[in-house]
Amino acid sequence: MTRRPLVGEPLALDLVNTQWVERGHLVDLFDEPDGLRGWLTEHRLPGDPASVEAPLREVRAALRRVLEQPDDAAERAVNAILARGASRYTLRQGAVHEHHDVDPGWLPSWQAAVNYLELLRQQPNRIRRCGNPACVLHFYDTSRNGTRRWCSMDGCGARAKAARHYQRHRVT
Repeated sequence: MTRRPLVGEPLALDLVNTQWVERGHLVDLFDEPDGLRGWLTEHRLPGDPASVEAPLREVRAALRRVLEQPDDAAERAVNAILARGASRYTLRQGAVHEHHDVDPGWLPSWQAAVNYLELLRQQPNRIRRCGNPACVLHFYDTSRNGTRRWCSMDGCGARAKAARHYQRHRVT
């Protein structure tokens, strides 16, 4: 399976990050052999890849649009996915249990859309796109001071530092 440049983000952002740019070309993890199956396993999400692929591609596009071009149409696309399910809660033996009423083919997609709403509730200003204009990855900034700029210091951050160094020291 192809190695992704950024993993470990919350579900919604990790789904968006299943597409990335590598050497100037867009890579889609879901186009790789067993890429979708591996992603589902990584997140312990249920579903047969054949039945959840189209909904996941749909929610991924909707989330990317609401992240990059937030407008009413982008919000309607996310809301259409959210409308496919509901949560209900029960109390049993002193513990709260959450149940999702969602078509199984849409459950992972619905969960990703719900996760995006949870991130918005927590700290929406911490949802960021990488500071490298050529990068399409998003992250949830968990740094103490909230000033993270790059998807990865090993990748985009190092390239930005190297470019600044080159600009300062180039011979004119």
